[in-house]
Amino acid sequence: MPQAVAAWGVARLRRVPWVFEVRDLWPEFAVAVGALRNPIWIWLARTWESFLYRHADRLILNSPGFVEPVLARGARPSAIVSIPNGVDPGMFDPTSDGGELRTRLGLEGKFVALYAGAHGVSNDLAVVLGAAEILLTEPRIAFVLVGDGREKAALVRDAKQRSLINVIFAEAVAKAEMAPVLAAADCGIAILKPLPAYRTTYPNKVFDYMAAGRPIVLAVDGPIREVVEGARAGFAVPPGDPVALADAVRRLAADRAAAREMGRRGRSYVEAHFDRSVLARSLEETLRAVARG
Repeated sequence: MPQAVAAWGVARLRRVPWVFEVRDLWPEFAVAVGALRNPIWIWLARTWESFLYRHADRLILNSPGFVEPVLARGARPSAIVSIPNGVDPGMFDPTSDGGELRTRLGLEGKFVALYAGAHGVSNDLAVVLGAAEILLTEPRIAFVLVGDGREKAALVRDAKQRSLINVIFAEAVAKAEMAPVLAAADCGIAILKPLPAYRTTYPNKVFDYMAAGRPIVLAVDGPIREVVEGARAGFAVPPGDPVALADAVRRLAADRAAAREMGRRGRSYVEAHFDRSVLARSLEETLRAVARG
């Protein structure tokens, strides 16, 4: 928020248009998870948020779920442009089987349910461990959690205490090196805490999974669920429900041919609707238009 305020000030001093890209609903997300609690700071953050929304020449939203909250905070409808982050399909080879990583992690012959991303409070990965515990009796299924974050140490301890031998924690991987990691997966897990604020999001990892040709187990409500279900690219389950998550993984593992077909449909869908090169042109056109006035 301070950077956005500074950017607005510079734009006004130079008498140039000011474009504000909204990548998350701050401070709403911080309040929702308890990271921001002081009522004075909350009031101040929301005051600045509303000011910036009202004074932006263009508001670029990376999720359609942001439109209603941004309007409610004072944004002008004419200033809003929806341009999602999307994905570069060329980064991923959906025909790759990730054999090298599978061998290194001892995953040969396993159905691998992969989570790749932050291990934070918002990500609700305790639910993934709960699903793994339910599936301990099915040794063909393994869960791999790739990434880092403030909750990772606690998650590792929890998995050890519960003897979750079907869970592997792997180190974070740079975005440019993510392709072979996703290639080693049979399905991708996208999950957030069951909070109303998170029903607005478009998690990037969903588009990466789809571009890699992997079916999705989605534990996030809102517009991203419409994407996955519209593409018929996986299963959507209620957030916060380890039983439902375990059942979705089990169903995919039981019919690998159907799972691969879901992955193919997801790949085709992002190529048609979320190709980053196409979306970049939309962003360029938006910036040129606002510059022309």
